[in-house]
Amino acid sequence: MLIQNHYVDLVTATGIMRCYIYQPKLTGTPIEKKFPALILYSEIFQQTSPIRRSAQIMAGHGFIVIVPEVFHELNPIGTVLGYDDAGRDKGNADKVAKYLEAHDSDTQAMIDYVQTLSTYSGKLGAMGFCLGGGLAYRAAINPAISATSCFYATDIHSGMTPSKTGNDSRTRSKDIRGEMQMIWGKQDPHIPAEGRSLVYQTLSENNINFTWHEFNGQHAFMRDEGDRYDAELQLLGYQMAVGLFRRCLY
Repeated sequence: MLIQNHYVDLVTATGIMRCYIYQPKLTGTPIEKKFPALILYSEIFQQTSPIRRSAQIMAGHGFIVIVPEVFHELNPIGTVLGYDDAGRDKGNADKVAKYLEAHDSDTQAMIDYVQTLSTYSGKLGAMGFCLGGGLAYRAAINPAISATSCFYATDIHSGMTPSKTGNDSRTRSKDIRGEMQMIWGKQDPHIPAEGRSLVYQTLSENNINFTWHEFNGQHAFMRDEGDRYDAELQLLGYQMAVGLFRRCLY
């Protein structure tokens, strides 16, 4: 499926947020087509080349994909952090400076936007990687989200992304209504076995509809840059995510 892309600047409760939109290209058909949408949350580095390629892959499978600049309040529009020490330090500092409540209002702004699109079918999902996996999990508490795919989601178990008292993502798990797909690397030092177990226990105790997948992969095995990239696991990961969203959103 051919795709097209552009960006929009959305007004949020905490400032202007640039979002990058990837969507199927309508090629002269007289019938107006409608597609489900996905909010794709990036790592701490914002929209890097690997994240852009992820969005293009998902759009090419029949989804309107929205990639927000997750730290828009803390950086100039268009900022992309490097996969290096300086980028990690800045991204990690941004992560602990922005509260989950601000991410919640960002998510609502994107939900409001996608509902204005004539090509939107009315079904919405979320997915993300690393920090973005945790933000996708957080987005799932919004009743508009019907399905969520989280890749090696950080900070759910640790609560490192700050929030108001009693409003952390684990506590709010009881509000999740859609299906969850949790994908992990067993060699990931950022989410050790104890942390994964805590998330599993939380989902189970709250009777959430979820599937659980652990692979022999390192953190960021989906990212097609760097020495932790695993092409076989990446392909499997995309197949699983596309399968979830086709089943739940189409």
